[in-house]
Amino acid sequence: MKAADVVVHGYRPGALDGLGFGPEERRKLNPGLIDISLCAYGWTGPWAGRRGFDSLVQMSAGIADAGMRRENADKPIPLPVQALDQATGYLLAAAMSRALLVRANRLGALGPHLARAYRVSTDVDRVRREAAAPACETNDDIAAAIEPTDWGPARRVKFPVTISGVSIGFSRPACELRSSPASW
Repeated sequence: MKAADVVVHGYRPGALDGLGFGPEERRKLNPGLIDISLCAYGWTGPWAGRRGFDSLVQMSAGIADAGMRRENADKPIPLPVQALDQATGYLLAAAMSRALLVRANRLGALGPHLARAYRVSTDVDRVRREAAAPACETNDDIAAAIEPTDWGPARRVKFPVTISGVSIGFSRPACELRSSPASW
C-alpha cells in the first residue's frame, strides 16, 4: 500500500480493521492513498456488517421476488446475470477516476455498495409491480463500423460514454471463446 495510488477492496465494514489495516493504519502507510471500498449492504444501518454478494442482494432487495412474480414461479428468480456486480464495478471505476482527478493530501474514503447500485439503477416499487420490458435496440445503439469476426461480419454495441480526445478501438475482432491462449 505504500507505493499504491489506489486500493480497492470488498470487505464488509470493519473487516480490514480486524486484519490490522483500519483507516488509520492505511493512512499512516500512505497519506495520499485513495481508498475505494465495496460492501454489500452499505456503511451504516442494521445490515452494514453483513457479508453479501450480488445474488444475496438480489434476494433481499426484491429483484428475485419480482422475477418470481413476472414468471408466475413458485420460487425466487434472480437475474440471469450479476447485474449489481456489473453496475457497482462501473460506479467503483467512476469513483476511482473522480478521486484521482481531485485527490487531496489525505486519505479519502469512497464507498459504493451493491444495494446502492440496485437502488440507483431501479425503482423498487416499479420493479415490484411489474418488471419492465427490455428496450428495443435501435441503430443509435450500434456502432457504424462493420468488422470481421469468427461468426461473420458484425457491428459492436456503442460505448455508453465517450471521452473527448480519446479514441476507442479494438486491436482484434471478436472471436470464439478459448480461441486464444490465456495470457497476462
